This record gives sequence, C-alpha cells and structure tokens, in this order.
Amino acid sequence: MAARELPLAAAVMILCMAGTSAAFFPARLTLERAFPVKGHRSPELKELLERDRMRHGRMLQSKDVVDFPVEGSYDPFTVGLYYTKVQLGNPPTDFYVQIDTGSDVLWVNCNSCRGCPGKSGLPIPVNEFDTSSSTSASTVSCSDQLCSQGILLSDSTCSGSTCDFSFQYGDGSSASGYYVSDKMHFDTIQGNSQAANSSASVVFGCSTTVTGELTKSERAVSGIFGFGQQSLSVISQLASQGATPKVFSHCLKGDAHGGGILVLGEIVEPNIVFSPLVPSQPHYNLNLQSISVGRQKLSVPSSVYSTSSTQGTIIDSGTTLAYLAEQAYDPFVSAISNSVAQTAQPVSEQGSQCYLITSSVTDVFPQVSFNFEGATMTLGPRDYLLQQDSIGGAEVWCMGFSKISGQDITILGDLVLKDKIIVYDLANQRIGWANYDCSMSVNVSTTTNTGTNEYVNAEFFRRDTCRLAEMETQPIHRAAHVKELELNHFIPQRLLSRLTFRISSIASYMGLVIMPMINYYTQKRPVT
Repeated sequence: MAARELPLAAAVMILCMAGTSAAFFPARLTLERAFPVKGHRSPELKELLERDRMRHGRMLQSKDVVDFPVEGSYDPFTVGLYYTKVQLGNPPTDFYVQIDTGSDVLWVNCNSCRGCPGKSGLPIPVNEFDTSSSTSASTVSCSDQLCSQGILLSDSTCSGSTCDFSFQYGDGSSASGYYVSDKMHFDTIQGNSQAANSSASVVFGCSTTVTGELTKSERAVSGIFGFGQQSLSVISQLASQGATPKVFSHCLKGDAHGGGILVLGEIVEPNIVFSPLVPSQPHYNLNLQSISVGRQKLSVPSSVYSTSSTQGTIIDSGTTLAYLAEQAYDPFVSAISNSVAQTAQPVSEQGSQCYLITSSVTDVFPQVSFNFEGATMTLGPRDYLLQQDSIGGAEVWCMGFSKISGQDITILGDLVLKDKIIVYDLANQRIGWANYDCSMSVNVSTTTNTGTNEYVNAEFFRRDTCRLAEMETQPIHRAAHVKELELNHFIPQRLLSRLTFRISSIASYMGLVIMPMINYYTQKRPVT
C-alpha cells in the first residue's frame, strides 16, 4: 500500500487533541489509504458514497452531548429566570429563550409579531424569526405526525391546513402562532471532549401574537424553550432522530452572577441519587413521601403528597421560587420558626414570615429534607429562604416557599434547583440530583458508536461558551434598572405553558404580588 508522511506540526496538533505525552509519540506518522491503489485506479463514486453513508451512520449513532450556554439567575430582585441561546434557521439567527422544564414546546417570536417586545431590560437582543429569510424553513401541515400527536396533547390545533398553537395563561396573557420546521444549530461535545458544530431539523413554534404580560420589556426574552417529555419537545425530537440521548441535565448557579450548565446528556457525579418519575404524568412529577425539618418529620398525612390531577410534586425550572402543598405549609413554617426561636427574631413583612438574624443564615437555620421515593433532597437555608434586606449588622430573611390556597400542589422551582446537578433521565423515567458547585466543570456520559459509554469533561467547553456569553452580554448584577422598577408591579416574562399559579418573581410572602395562574395542573392543559 502507498504511504506518506505527516508533517511534525500536524502531528503535534493531533498529539494535543489526544492528550498524549510527546515523549511517547513519534515525530512522524504513517497514514494509509482507505482504498487500495490498484494500478492507481481512483475509487468509483459509488464506493465513496457508500463509505460516506457508513461514516454518517456511525456519526448518527454516536449521540454526542449537546451543550447550551446558560445566563440569568433565580434571584427575583435581579432576573428571576434562567435563559439560554438557541440558533435557528439557515443562516442561523440567535434567540434567547427561557429554560422551562414545565412545558413542552420551543417557540420564538416571529416576524411581524403583534405585541412582541422589541427590546429587553436584560442585556440581550430580542430577535424575531423570519421564515422567508431562512432557506430551510417550511410550515408544518396538519397532516404531519407531530402535529397530530400535538393535537391529542393540546400542544397544537388545526384551523386549516397549517398546524397552529395557542397558549392561554392564567393571568390573561397569551401566545399564538404556527409551527415551522427548520434547522437548529448547536454545539456538541464529542467522545474525545472536543467541541464541534452540528445541526438537526426540529419543529418549533413561530409566535405571531402575544398579549398581556408577555408584551412587557422589563424581562423580555425571545421565547420559551420547553424541556418536557412530550413528542413536540426538542429533547424528544432529537432523541427520536438518534441525534442525542434521551436525557438532559442542568446545573444552575445560585450566586450573584447566575448562569450555569445545560446539556442534552447525562451529567455524571458520584453523589447523584435518583427517584422514579410518577408514570403517565405530563410534567416531571416525583413521589414525595415526607418532609423533615432538621431531624423532625412534619406531622402531615402522606395523602397530602400523593399525585392526582389536582395535587402532586413537580420539578419545574420555569418557576422562580417554590410552593408547598397547602396542608403542609403551616406545619413547615412552624417547624422552621420553632427551630430558630432562640437565635432569630420573627418579623412580619406585609404578611410574609421573615426573620431578623445577626449571624450567618447557614449557622442559624436548619437543613430541610424532602424525602422522595428512593432518594432524599437536602435543602440548606438558602434553598428555602430569600434575603430581603439588611439593617445595620442584621439581615432580614423571608420564607421563599409559598402556599397555593385550596391546592395541595408542591412546585420546586429555581430557588430549590439552583446549586444542584439535576438529571432528567427520560429513557429510564427517573430524575436525579446532587448538591454541586455549578461554577465547576462536569463530566457527561455519552454513548459511542460501539454502544459503550464514555465520559467527556465539559470544563473547557463550558468556559468557552461562558466567555462567548460574556462577550455578548454583561454578567447579571443588581442593576440600576432593576432598582427603578416598582416591585409591586414586577411580573417577569415567565408565564409559561401548563403551570398553575405562576407568580411574579417576587413572592407573595415577600409582601408583594401573587398571581394565581390556574391552568394545566387543574385543567390538564392550557386553554386553547
């Protein structure tokens, strides 16, 4: 066979990619032709096509990890939501959309959208998708299989030949439009921990009209990225194409700068524990069995935590704070108050339960345990309290959990989910978690083309995407424009599909606004 030598510079580049010591690596490499030279005959076109077909098949089976940059914060005094950037169309356009595990559909503002805000108080552009500017865009017809499945789940409607959507939210806001199919461009981390660009065709919503609070610009984003498990969700679409594994993970930073990690893949960490999802539920419901404050279990009947159409425990990144079943809320607050009776002074702030302390909050308040089927989630004080003010050398901390009047629904939002690895393993119908410093790198499991599992480290790639995000936007701080807002009128751009009692980023127990958003949990679907 014919052979040729590789220049030293190329060998060094490969050496760096492989992470191999130069002391054990030859200065020159020998490359062999993929096709034997038979009388110098060039390979026939069909041979080349067959080789490419096989290679593309191996690429498809590899299920590389998809990485999305994360910005935003759980802090209701600054942002009150986490968002990511998606690239859609050909050529690609950037859209900053809220990360929401409480809904299924990815939708973005479309061109000539009525009511869509043209700018945001967040340091991000607000773009609109233009189907005529993308060479690969096409509308989705009512005969499309995804549209038919969406109709059964109330994610889509059909008034003619085009597949449409119309979501009504509990505060009177709405978003409506039609579905399109186009390319989504994303960054992948391959089995050798190297970053690469990739794309796939996905169906997403193109919003032509928004009303109500969705028209406000204070916290405007370009749409909502639903990470539910129904057929129209991007995670389900990509998994069905074999492009990604049927699992995704996030690690949301809880510090002042916010941000974090979001991958379509499984973050692997030794301390992760798993609890099975409740079967046949449209949301990420877990079987909560009891709650303990310190070492004392609350005296609450287990039936309060059971799952039905009107109650249950839901993991939802689209909710800023957290909500506790009504029958469990008062015993929970009483247990907290009793445990700090000697070290914290209870104060009332417009009806909310607050505490005045002169020591570190982590030294004063107890840990709280949510005991799920097969696993326990441990919350520190910063996972259930919010700092409202500082008075001299003292701090005022208020309860970050609220209750929903007349409802035994527990919703664990960003206040609880931050500073934790959360794994949504849809293939095995379970959710896992572990306390973690989300400013650190993570290891992500990926399936290779041989069917075995390898692990890639997202540190370099995460730093790269964070650096890109810093170039495009400034880190989130308690900015001047936030302080200028009338807090009692502050309602964030988080009024998402299929969630009951979505509220403003400032909780009612902070003495501000509670917004009863009655839809999916009690009505099965948003009004269409």
